Amino acid sequence: MLLKVFHRTLYTYDAPVPYALQRLRLSPQSGKTQTVMSWTVDIEGAQQEVRFFDHFDNDTRLVSVSGAPHTIEITAKGDVQVHDTAGVTGPHTGFAPLWLFEPETALTTAGPLVSDIAHSVKGDGDVELLHMLSHTIRERVAYAVGATDVATVAEDAVARGEGVCQDHSHIFLAAARKLGFPARYVSGYLLLDDAREQVATHAWAEAYVKGLGWVAFDVSNGISPDERYVRLATGRDYRDAMPVSGIRLGQSQEQLEVHITVEQ
Repeated sequence: MLLKVFHRTLYTYDAPVPYALQRLRLSPQSGKTQTVMSWTVDIEGAQQEVRFFDHFDNDTRLVSVSGAPHTIEITAKGDVQVHDTAGVTGPHTGFAPLWLFEPETALTTAGPLVSDIAHSVKGDGDVELLHMLSHTIRERVAYAVGATDVATVAEDAVARGEGVCQDHSHIFLAAARKLGFPARYVSGYLLLDDAREQVATHAWAEAYVKGLGWVAFDVSNGISPDERYVRLATGRDYRDAMPVSGIRLGQSQEQLEVHITVEQ
């Protein structure tokens, strides 16, 4: 399926910004699950300092801001041909060793509630076990917009009993690692059946299965990603794969607008 993606991020300030540094992971790469036909990232009100591939093999840009601009506009857009691989991403690649995806992180620490989920699932083989894990998390934690924020940890989301795709992914990572699987977070875009315009990117998780490679699970939708999913970045958790992050100096007030469209 050929998908057209448009992603605009607009920062507005009420006073000049003394200095800001933004890290952008907004460029998908071609691989087993997708072929990037065309892609551009346009930046207004900021200056690109460097572009590189990080240790998770994410296409990364650092952009800086200082002085007069009161707005920063970042627009990423392009066409991506996506292939349905039944959720199988393939063998491990990149600079980061596979063992780096085994330890828990601050956002994916497995407390008693996550551990209970991990030890409650059964399956005939690794893939079925991971599908059952995804299903169990979806049953225990309902999808609810606004129930959590970007700082919510996996254990707290289980305790609340609700969350968003980021929380579902973090719970899956924490539980899968508890079961002995290397696991990673994926940020990207999803073609929705009932909406063309969106206000946030999507997230899902992958676990490494011996003899098969990385296998993806979208807990929030109860499926393995198919031809509707565009991959942007991966990491140990949200902080490693978030599309836009950064620091800002000064006392100016910031307003953020995000506009995303994904269409066939």
